Amino acid sequence: MTSIKYLSILFIFSVFFSIVTGCSNSISGSGDGTSSADWAFSSVVWEGYIYRISDEYIDDISEEIGEVTKYSDMEGTYSGNFSNAYQKGTKFYAIKGISTEEAIAIEEDGKYRKAIRNGKYGEK
Repeated sequence: MTSIKYLSILFIFSVFFSIVTGCSNSISGSGDGTSSADWAFSSVVWEGYIYRISDEYIDDISEEIGEVTKYSDMEGTYSGNFSNAYQKGTKFYAIKGISTEEAIAIEEDGKYRKAIRNGKYGEK
């Protein structure tokens, strides 16, 4: 009778252990409860519009117009001046001779990278 009881306890423990470890890994592929988004492009959101980060740098900037208020590499919809590429506090600038409806500049290591408006944030 003791061996049956022992085998039953061992079986229950094995099933419990399998369920616990299986569930913890099914939350995400990384096993740590998080998942990085596979963004279509690097971007910032300013004043409700999304701007795609380009490879072009700008010399003629105008006044500061805002900054990143929320950074995340997790896929989702965020409020404020959000970025999936730049940390909170990164500054946005108007570009001389170009409307902010067309493009803005993002401060990056003492240089200014052009970001081109790509539409209303949150719309497909």
